[in-house]
Amino acid sequence: MTITPTTRRAPDPPDPPATGRRSRGPVLADLGRPLLGALGILALLGLWEAVPRLGVVSARYLPPASEVLAALGQRATTSGFWAAVGDTLAGWALGLAIAFVAAVVLGFTLGALPRVRAYTTSTVDFLRPIPSVALIPLAVLLYGTDIRSTLLLVVYACFWLIYIQVLYGVADVDPVAEQTARSYGLGRLARVRYVVWPTTLPYLMTGLRLAAAVALILSITAQLVIGSPGIGREIAVAQSSGAVESVYALIVATGALGVVINIGVRVLERRVLRWHTSVRGEATA
Repeated sequence: MTITPTTRRAPDPPDPPATGRRSRGPVLADLGRPLLGALGILALLGLWEAVPRLGVVSARYLPPASEVLAALGQRATTSGFWAAVGDTLAGWALGLAIAFVAAVVLGFTLGALPRVRAYTTSTVDFLRPIPSVALIPLAVLLYGTDIRSTLLLVVYACFWLIYIQVLYGVADVDPVAEQTARSYGLGRLARVRYVVWPTTLPYLMTGLRLAAAVALILSITAQLVIGSPGIGREIAVAQSSGAVESVYALIVATGALGVVINIGVRVLERRVLRWHTSVRGEATA
C-alpha cells in the first residue's frame, strides 16, 4: 500500500476517445524530435566544417569537422581508446554509486531527525560550496594518480547534489498522509516505505540526473589534471604531442559519452517515475 498526498495532486486529464486508431499528432511529434535533433547536429557540423575552410579560424587550431571525425574513427579502432573509455566509465559509475548510497542513507537519517539536522546545517553549508577541483592537491597527496583520486572528486561533488535533494524530499512529506499512515498503525519503517519514499523519489531522481552529468565532468577533469587513467589523460597526451585532430576527436567522444549517459538516466527516470504526474504528462504531451 502506498499513501500519497492527494490534496496536492492535479486531477488526471480525461482519457481520449477510443477510436481504435492512434492520432497523427503524437506520431509526428515522436518522429519530429529525433529528426530535429539530427538536423541540429548536421547544422553544427556544417558550420564547424565551414569555419576553418573559409579561413575564419586557422585550421591549425580548429581542424575541419571531417578531419576530426576521421581521427575519431581511426582512434575507435584501437584498443587503447576503448580502454580509456572503460576507465572513464568506471570512475564515473563507481563514484556516482558511492555518492548515491551515502547521500540516500544520510539524507533519510538526518531528514527523520530534525534536531540532528539542525546541528549539522552549518557544517553542510560550509562544506557544500567548496568546489571539487579545490580538492585536487589533497587527492594527489593521498592517492597520487590512482583512480581513487578521481573517485574522491566525483564522490564529493555528487554527494551534495543528491543529499540536498533527499532532504528536500523528506521535508516535503504531506503531514496529512503522515498522520493517516500513523492512524492505520504503520510503523516507522512502513511509513518510510509507503509515505516518505514515494514523496522523496522524484527529488532523488532529479539529484541523480544532475549528479550523473557532474560525475562525468569531474571524472574527465581529474584525468586531465591529475593524470589518472581515462579519456581526460588521453586528451592531455594528445595536446602535449601536438595532435590537434586527436584532441578534438576525444572531446567529441566525451560529448557523445555525455549524451549516452543523459539518455540512460532519462530512461531510468521515466521508468522509475512512470506513476508520477510529471512523467505521465510528458508521455501524453
